[in-house]
Amino acid sequence: MTLELQFFEYLQKSSPADAWSAILDQAWRLCAAPLTSSPSEKEILKRDRAVSDIDDFLATSGWDLWQAYEKSVPLTSDRLVSWWRDCLGGKAILILDALSLRECPWLISQAEARGFTIHDTNPTVAELPADTTLFAKALGFTQRSDLSNNGSGSAHRLSDAHTESTDIPWRDCADLVGAEPFWFFWHHWPDRQIHNIYAKQGSGLLSLANEAEANLTGDDFWFFVERLATGRRVVITADHGYASSGNFPDANKEQTEYLREIFKGGRWNNVTDKPGACVPPLDLLLETRHGRHLFVNGRRKWKITGGYPTLTHGGLTILEVAVPWIEISKIN
Repeated sequence: MTLELQFFEYLQKSSPADAWSAILDQAWRLCAAPLTSSPSEKEILKRDRAVSDIDDFLATSGWDLWQAYEKSVPLTSDRLVSWWRDCLGGKAILILDALSLRECPWLISQAEARGFTIHDTNPTVAELPADTTLFAKALGFTQRSDLSNNGSGSAHRLSDAHTESTDIPWRDCADLVGAEPFWFFWHHWPDRQIHNIYAKQGSGLLSLANEAEANLTGDDFWFFVERLATGRRVVITADHGYASSGNFPDANKEQTEYLREIFKGGRWNNVTDKPGACVPPLDLLLETRHGRHLFVNGRRKWKITGGYPTLTHGGLTILEVAVPWIEISKIN
């Protein structure tokens, strides 16, 4: 599909805040609607391709919107801090590392089917760079591993939270949740799969979609969520999303040489050199609250030894930065 002319013109004429709001609403509409076809992983791929029109706009005529990103979008970390402060009574946050908008339909439909009350569903966005450690730092933690076994101390922004960070099966996660009223639980799925399994050549979005459906519609996952929701209101969200970079177009030879030199097989770099001279730009130098970084602009991949990862994150595309915010509760 292509962006409707009216929507394109609206983005061109709007303030950065209004344009970003419209972009995120459009991405949510495309990705979070109930799945209607089978097998569902093919519909996930179709939705990913539909979002490419937004990425193409941002990478070409709308690339300057990235300069206004932090001032225009609802950063997940800040929203979590506000929610934590304002939510009265028991509360819990579940971070599913690298969860994207693609997985929303399963979460929403299963929550409804399993008797949860859904209080809020909409997109929120990652830090720039869209990186696990930077999200942890934005919440006042040093790194993700600090949360394990409530080892995060008290200097973070989620006062009195009992913390956990782990990669164990969902049923075992439920056993870790005690009677403490305030919980911050960070699980490493699906990020571990993105880096360790499905980023390899010959795998990718379809394989991850199959696994995501099995997990997010499974009894073990919802047993764990119900344990978190016992006496607590729960927000399910993520530190960042991911790109189906195996489906991105290949850069030409000249672009490949530049991108490979600067980014190797990654999507961002902490060098502060000027970006390349191409127009529209291949990369952007952005000043964020985490410093100055170069970012790959849009849906691009290039040839590297071993093959460019088929799933990755850290660059400037919508599904790398936009994540779901799903707030639920359950009366037992």
